[in-house]
Amino acid sequence: MDTGSGSSSSSDSDGSPSDPSTNDGSPQQEASSSPRRPTTANLPSILRSFENGHFFRLWLGTIFLMGATQMQMLVRGYLTYELTGSATLVGIVSAGGSIAVLVFALWGGAIADRVERRRVIQIGQGVSVLLALSVGIAVLLGVVAWYHLLMAGIVQGVMWSFLAPARQAFVPQLVGNQNLGNAIALTASAMSGTAAIAPSIAGVLYGTIGPEGVYFVIAGMSAVAVLLTTSIPSTPLERTGAKPSMLHDIRDGIQYILRSPFILTLLLFGLSMVLIVMPYRFLLPVYVVEVYGRGSESLGLLMSIVGVGSLAGSLVIASITKWHRGLLLLAGGFAAGLALIATSAIPVFFVAAPFMLLMGLGDSANRSLNQTLVMENMDAEYRGRVMSLWMMNFGLMPLGILPISVIAEQFGPRVSFTCMGGVIVAVTLAILIFNRRIRTTQ
Repeated sequence: MDTGSGSSSSSDSDGSPSDPSTNDGSPQQEASSSPRRPTTANLPSILRSFENGHFFRLWLGTIFLMGATQMQMLVRGYLTYELTGSATLVGIVSAGGSIAVLVFALWGGAIADRVERRRVIQIGQGVSVLLALSVGIAVLLGVVAWYHLLMAGIVQGVMWSFLAPARQAFVPQLVGNQNLGNAIALTASAMSGTAAIAPSIAGVLYGTIGPEGVYFVIAGMSAVAVLLTTSIPSTPLERTGAKPSMLHDIRDGIQYILRSPFILTLLLFGLSMVLIVMPYRFLLPVYVVEVYGRGSESLGLLMSIVGVGSLAGSLVIASITKWHRGLLLLAGGFAAGLALIATSAIPVFFVAAPFMLLMGLGDSANRSLNQTLVMENMDAEYRGRVMSLWMMNFGLMPLGILPISVIAEQFGPRVSFTCMGGVIVAVTLAILIFNRRIRTTQ
């Protein structure tokens, strides 16, 4: 196994970082020497990572920052349509962030491996505050135009390109490998919860205090994330020696993945889930109208059910330790694929509800376990760069939406759902048969 060879952070009795030179990089040493401030609460095992006060504050910051991001995505798209009346421009503005992620994610990963990560996180969160304030003021003054919103989306994408790899690589420095899976699953549950709740809150606020008011709320939520992260101590870099050029770092990170078959397979599996499974979210409105003959209320109900399934999947993964995680990872892929196939096979709205629940559960469980296994099996000094490639998966999502949309246009949404489900089941089955290491990973 590619265990971490770089030195991780250590801590003294009050939770502040100390000299990392005695850390051998092993999971056991990393878990025992991460900056911790245990609480006195007797928490259940599903919340065990919260015993680390620093991670708990980072987790709370994630709720506020992701809630702000989800709200900003909704208000940006709705405001663009109000300003232009053009669905095409709404799509262009919405795609700006994904394009930025593709361009800058590798640079963000390299920065996360050569600059103290809490600093990168704080800068990114500060940019989120300023971005929301700037757009809010522009709306208040009546000078905002659609291209301002496009630029805001691009800036937000650039911000996440640097912030996300640093934040993801920061987690094992706080909790160690022993609780890494639990911490990642708890973070995923926070993201699932905000994705289910924040857009609804933004919609209500948009109608009561206007778009400028929503942007000011978003700025306030991002500022709370900054304050929560401020009290987390800095951690030392996990690499030593002279720093080569950024391009060398990026190339070295890619070469590291290529010579690590286990990590490469996991990343490709994650990419398959994003390209093949995630497009169903964009086709669900078409499916609800054309197959079920229903409206926005039914769409909202199905999306909420998916959110509940995602939250449940994250909490299930948070509750387990090292128990057949490779098989559970594959079970998540099978569950997502079979849910899509079953939904297309039985075109009855009320029957879709349990399948959408299974869809959310399988997708979330697969994603949490995939990220956990990737981070556990990489050298610590490459965490930021590997996580940047993980993040690029979501920037590539539009590549999966296009062919599935064409299939739906030509043959109907039921055929497109069958194709998505069938392909991901086939991919998961191939990994089950031909990759013994994933199959036997505990």
